[in-house]
Amino acid sequence: MNKWDDRMMEMATLVSTWASCFQPNRKIGAVIVRDKRMITTGYNGASSGITSCVEKGECIRQKLSIPSGTRHEVCFAVHAEQNAIIQAAKLGVSIDGATLYCTHQPCSICAKMIINSGIVRVVFEHGYPDDFSIQMFTEAGVIVDKYTRN
Repeated sequence: MNKWDDRMMEMATLVSTWASCFQPNRKIGAVIVRDKRMITTGYNGASSGITSCVEKGECIRQKLSIPSGTRHEVCFAVHAEQNAIIQAAKLGVSIDGATLYCTHQPCSICAKMIINSGIVRVVFEHGYPDDFSIQMFTEAGVIVDKYTRN
């Protein structure tokens, strides 16, 4: 890790504070960077036009006792990594060859999107109960670095 990684992980952490997830331990932030330039950011939150869990005052996943790392489809939030990739698409900006910095390890659904979008490196700080995502990154040749704060 280097000072650039420190800076971008600080930025991902800042972006995570914008998340509209009801669960305090599920504030996720992501930053996509290429050639030392931030391209897009993303945080987990409800899709445009959908009332967020914070606004609703409850988490549907908690309400239904859905364990972390399972049944991703039962959630109002779009993941931070997905929102960062979607933002690049909306802006018409290529993220091929980029690095994604994320506060948490991407899930397997995000891993598929990351791989297909051409991102070549993922840096994350906190783990996530989804070993399959790491398996896919390894098979696809995506570099994965676990970030440790100094």
